[in-house]
Amino acid sequence: MQHVIDLLPDQGIGYGSNRQHDVAPCSLERGCLPEHILCSTMSFLRTAVNDSVIIHPPGFYIIGFQTFPYVGIYFIFLAFVYVVTVLFNSLVICIIVFNHSLHTSKFLAVVNLAVIDVILNTCTIPGMIKIFLAKDNFIPFNLCLVQMYVYYSFVSLESYALAILAYDRLIAICFPLHQNSINTVKSMSCLVSLTWTFALGVTAFTTGIMTQLSFCNSLQVFSYFCDYAPVFRLACNDYSLHWFAASFLTVLLLGGPFTFIILSYVTILVQVFRMKSLDSRVKALATCVEHLILVAVFYLPLFTIFVIGFYLHLIDPDQRVLSLSLASCLPPCINPIVYSLKTKEIKTRALTLIRKNKIV
Repeated sequence: MQHVIDLLPDQGIGYGSNRQHDVAPCSLERGCLPEHILCSTMSFLRTAVNDSVIIHPPGFYIIGFQTFPYVGIYFIFLAFVYVVTVLFNSLVICIIVFNHSLHTSKFLAVVNLAVIDVILNTCTIPGMIKIFLAKDNFIPFNLCLVQMYVYYSFVSLESYALAILAYDRLIAICFPLHQNSINTVKSMSCLVSLTWTFALGVTAFTTGIMTQLSFCNSLQVFSYFCDYAPVFRLACNDYSLHWFAASFLTVLLLGGPFTFIILSYVTILVQVFRMKSLDSRVKALATCVEHLILVAVFYLPLFTIFVIGFYLHLIDPDQRVLSLSLASCLPPCINPIVYSLKTKEIKTRALTLIRKNKIV
């Protein structure tokens, strides 16, 4: 039977430095101990009791941007990205929700993507800006797990949302005569619900097993949020299960939908080149361009960073953190501009809404 020791928040650590970064010292007024003292205490606890005891720290320190030059400019840029993300995705959601003529399977997939985009950037960007403005990079242990769960749940859902949009294009182009009977609102609702249930459930498991780790060494997370791999690597007991889960789920939650998207577009291309009319071919392919841009913006940076950064270790850690933060934060901002608001039906209603506000 395992026992858990949760160190109290007032036993928290200050800014230590196991990567030789210049960081601010811990403030004694905050009632916290220097990291080396707390880590010695945690190591002593680990040694004094048997291995079945799990030690949870009061929290972690996010140190991903401490050596990044011009960090203030970057956080101003992130604030702009977040405002654009919320405004444009909220506009898309409102237009679809309040126009009954848009309550179709296609726009259900679009509003699904918009909701995911808002939540995905909300779980990371405000926290990153807080670190810069408040100069407080501490995150409590339980809140760290919550942020980890929300982030990876919605990265997975973003991946599946793009696959659902590819499915919508596949049905529309390859089965145009049966589109209304195959791709109904009910079937799309079931598909969206299935992806949410699967992504939230799988991520709940991978996050839940983090509570089985003991942390008795450094508590500095070298990332821009409570990232899964940088956190479990701080553990002082075996984390091979977590490494396997991270690798397997990267393939399942990112590689699976991406493979489906590739196969969908191969099928679409075969169908398009069977069309006799050149105009029909161009018109069919034109409906796919915006979606392909979204796919490229989301998948290519992530796959590049994961393969080159995590597995081949060919990217400097500072560059990896910056690249990963951009790869995660930009797609939710770009999606409504490149795809949703360029859809004819949404664009028409958005312009109508703007004209009405000008008249008022």
